[in-house]
Amino acid sequence: MRKFGLIGYPLGHSFSKKYFTDKFSNEKLHDCSYENYPINNLELLPGLVSSEPGLEGLNVTIPYKSEVIRLLNRIDDEAARVGAVNVVKIKRIEGRVSLHGYNSDITGICDTLIPLLRPGMKSALVLGTGGSSKAVCFVLKNIGINYTLVSRHRKPGCIAYSDLDGEIMKSHHLIINTTPLGMYPDVEGRPELDYDMINENHILFDLIYNPELTTFLRMGQERGAAVMNGLKMLKRQAEKSWEIWNDADR
Repeated sequence: MRKFGLIGYPLGHSFSKKYFTDKFSNEKLHDCSYENYPINNLELLPGLVSSEPGLEGLNVTIPYKSEVIRLLNRIDDEAARVGAVNVVKIKRIEGRVSLHGYNSDITGICDTLIPLLRPGMKSALVLGTGGSSKAVCFVLKNIGINYTLVSRHRKPGCIAYSDLDGEIMKSHHLIINTTPLGMYPDVEGRPELDYDMINENHILFDLIYNPELTTFLRMGQERGAAVMNGLKMLKRQAEKSWEIWNDADR
């Protein structure tokens, strides 16, 4: 049996298990399975890999996308530039295990974000500074969009939510939420924006897919903004993960 899975903590919000279980069933891949591995300490990863000899690949989610890099034997150049990994390919050769890291979020974000953009859109606010934020910033830089990082606390290279005045909101028409705020079951959570400064000129993209319309998206939509959740992105990054796991040259 070929085994795949997801590591992170907690995993109650996981999209991946259902997606891959349905995929394996629909495509009659009866020798494949996908499981959640909710590990509350990344030091448990080597033991997990050793205890599951059929495990060939893992997806990585909050809070380990950056931290997992130190446990890898090799990292793809693009993932290294991003500074985050969400796909691990497990190679077993003559009893030795080698972990190789990749980032499929880049593909998912690119394929979702680019069709949303309007002509002349040059500036974005990126809410959050975790592993997903790093992939978003990498994509924005590659497509020529300037970005400003926003977090709860001001720090080098990052402003605070309290710094978001009318001028900043007016000049940054793309707002991307990379935080877990608003994710099920805490569906009332939302980034601390002044939503009355959002209007029909804005596009709000939320990496969360559950619920489909987060409070962040709903409040933007009520003020005329175009909105998009993370479902398409997750499907694309999942398919890219599958491609990586099955590519003999990687």
